[in-house]
Amino acid sequence: MTKQELRNLYKQKREDLAAAEMGKMQDLILIRFQQLPLPYLHYLHTYLPMEVQKEVNTLPLMEYLKFSNPGLQVVVPKTNLANGTMRHFIYDENTVLVPGSSHILEPENGPLVAPEDIDMVLTPLLAFDIKGNRVGYGKGFYDRFLAQCREDVIIAGLSFFEAEPEIEDSNETDVPLTYCITPQKVYEF
Repeated sequence: MTKQELRNLYKQKREDLAAAEMGKMQDLILIRFQQLPLPYLHYLHTYLPMEVQKEVNTLPLMEYLKFSNPGLQVVVPKTNLANGTMRHFIYDENTVLVPGSSHILEPENGPLVAPEDIDMVLTPLLAFDIKGNRVGYGKGFYDRFLAQCREDVIIAGLSFFEAEPEIEDSNETDVPLTYCITPQKVYEF
């Protein structure tokens, strides 16, 4: 299937998920995530989940990583729709979140972090394939950002659903995942 076909399909699949089912899958994703062989992390970049989109909640994963990596700095994005870029801000108890583009909560301001300083990225996705290609929301923010990160950055996708055999229109600007964690398994690419 193409990216657009997968976007439509997986938006509907998410919409059809019941809250109780999502809660169970969320717990299984956390358990599988805790099995990843991760190095010590200094900077974790994560999206803040949109409940309306029924995205995998990153907050339990973030708390687990903060516990297992004392001193971990969490970083969240702020998008600029005009030029298609993201800036990356420290996210802590002092961060003020405001609705940004597409009503996503974003940091109002704060200390900036350069993409090359980030050790791990929890990236949003709608679908992914067995090669580690992902389908996002179609704006290209994350592919542009991930291309600026170090080669050894760990890119982890989170999905309630299993891998597709192939995303037909993947291309060379798509940055593949390192892992994708689902309720059923951890995919390593």
